[in-house]
Amino acid sequence: MDNTMREITGRLAGDSYYQIKHPSGLTILLYPKEGFSTTYAMLGTRYGSIDSCFQRSDEAAPETVPEGIAHYLEHKLFESEDGDAFERYSKTGASANAFTSFEYTCYLFSCTDKLEESLEILLDFVQSPYFTEATVQKEQGIIGQEIKMYDDDPQWRVMFNYLKAMYHSHPIREDIAGTVESIAKITPELLYRCYNTFYNLGNMVLAIAGNFQVDKALAVCDKMLKPAAPVTVQRVFPQERDTIVQPVVEERLSVASPLFQFGFKEPGADQPRSEKDVAATEVLLETLASDASPLFRQLLDQGLVNESSFSYEYFEGNGYATVMFSGESKDPQAVAQAILEEVERFQREGIPAEAFERSKRALYGELVAALNSTGSIANGLVNMHLKGRELFTYIDSLASLRLEDGEERLRKVFQRERSVLSVILPH
Repeated sequence: MDNTMREITGRLAGDSYYQIKHPSGLTILLYPKEGFSTTYAMLGTRYGSIDSCFQRSDEAAPETVPEGIAHYLEHKLFESEDGDAFERYSKTGASANAFTSFEYTCYLFSCTDKLEESLEILLDFVQSPYFTEATVQKEQGIIGQEIKMYDDDPQWRVMFNYLKAMYHSHPIREDIAGTVESIAKITPELLYRCYNTFYNLGNMVLAIAGNFQVDKALAVCDKMLKPAAPVTVQRVFPQERDTIVQPVVEERLSVASPLFQFGFKEPGADQPRSEKDVAATEVLLETLASDASPLFRQLLDQGLVNESSFSYEYFEGNGYATVMFSGESKDPQAVAQAILEEVERFQREGIPAEAFERSKRALYGELVAALNSTGSIANGLVNMHLKGRELFTYIDSLASLRLEDGEERLRKVFQRERSVLSVILPH
């Protein structure tokens, strides 16, 4: 088959990989690393839990499906008429897994040898759906148990309470696995419908990183990939306001000490964010709350957080974006207040230039170090591609950030009136 291949080189990373647009429609990203013992492969589709209302390019009207189908499909695809994919992997010695997030579903394996055989298994089962009434019903019980388990999980609850307090109508509010009620509505027909819509190869990407031969990997792709008529899909989301639903939400569960999630809702999140926007926000968070920051030291000295649980992240995707801080604390309100005061001090006095540069160097170092892990590379390639970004462009954007870029993000994202505190208290 005729593959159009281009080499993508990282100016700063001093590394490169190949991007291939396969005739089947699949984008293939190959990152050979000589001398590595492990090879990691990941096949992802741009289909996650938030895609419950969509319109196909070949149809006149949008369709709404029950919540939780993307996750359901991920479970079901491993099964076929004659056994499951895990059994097949056990013969090649590969370690396999899969996950569904808000925006995509990924299937992956790592191996030390027999890459071609394991890759064949991956491309075979993901392209061979097999759903019957009996198997679908059986799965409802299994996933129903999983949902009930998450309902009692404090970490899960603090997160979804936070998202529900922040978002009025965006489906990011809804649990990835759906509800017991929504999954009861799933039928084989619906599964095939969503599968044929979102598992179109034009909507998917395959990344392989590690010690392998490019031509051999492509030969497996040529053999296994089944082209289908290209379909583009438009996600349909309700109009989301920039305001929050409520500033504080509390729930009581069996926890030893209170858990919290505190953060800010970014306005205008229906507009895509560039590599530079994301990088600037990440550096800003690092400057504000890393182990080296005055804020973290203050919280630690006052006994308000502990090192092991306190974390922060920029959590963003199609139609949603928020910066959030999480952890355990005896007084979550005091933590939220301290974060607000430090943010407003930065807004008044400017971001400390030296600390910003230090954070930038630290994050850049982490990114470059991650290029020594085949898992991190494959994850990074898939994640970036499915979000319409590119790995090396992100690394270069980070390296070229200016203090003004951080200041601009600080003004836009961190606003007191759009902050939410979610707390799980002990019974």
